[in-house]
Amino acid sequence: MLELRDVRAGYGDAVVLDGISLALGANQSLAVLGRNGVGKSTLLLTIMGYTRLHRGDLSWNQKSIARLAPHRRARLGIGWVAQEREIFPSLNVEENLCVASRPGPWTLERAYGLFPRLKERRANLGNQLSGGEQQMLAIARALMTNPALLLLDEPLEGLAPIIVEELVHALKNIDGTAMILVEQHAEIALSLTEQALVIERGRVAHAGPSTSLLSDEGLLERYVGVTDAAGR
Repeated sequence: MLELRDVRAGYGDAVVLDGISLALGANQSLAVLGRNGVGKSTLLLTIMGYTRLHRGDLSWNQKSIARLAPHRRARLGIGWVAQEREIFPSLNVEENLCVASRPGPWTLERAYGLFPRLKERRANLGNQLSGGEQQMLAIARALMTNPALLLLDEPLEGLAPIIVEELVHALKNIDGTAMILVEQHAEIALSLTEQALVIERGRVAHAGPSTSLLSDEGLLERYVGVTDAAGR
């Protein structure tokens, strides 16, 4: 479904990713791991079309999307949950969910079923939610576009352990959608995905099954350091 071939990309003349290749099929899941500043978020931004592509190609269902604007990539079925969440502060929860919704299996009721807290707060404005509730809203809003691929940029960052548990439970219950998850909590990310990609200095340092990387503590410590949901 999604394929990157020898992608070299960054911001202006600055290169962040150098020679990245990956392939993801329908309903597959991929964890993108690495220490801070190695290019994980830049990879998601490149998939969405917000960086400068210096070399290589990106294809979606075997058609190049390298020159497509971000909004056109979204219309093809790529959903993005940005690290900054980008909730509309002047809209209430229900309006945030419906503003960009598209027909498909993800309906308002299903979104509320995934995140019951949002149903309880459906009349609250975006800026009246806690950080954890805003993250739930950001994920649910992306799902309401009924994407074939969901990009998640560090969805657990800075959240209390109890909220992390709720989000992990929800992510485990998202089906019918492929997922690329960028996350600092390596053990959690690997438990949620089938495949793993480790980036080091803008290049792929490791690629393989998530279960294999999860069982190799030495490799995990070498490339990413192992942290749990509390950041230990």
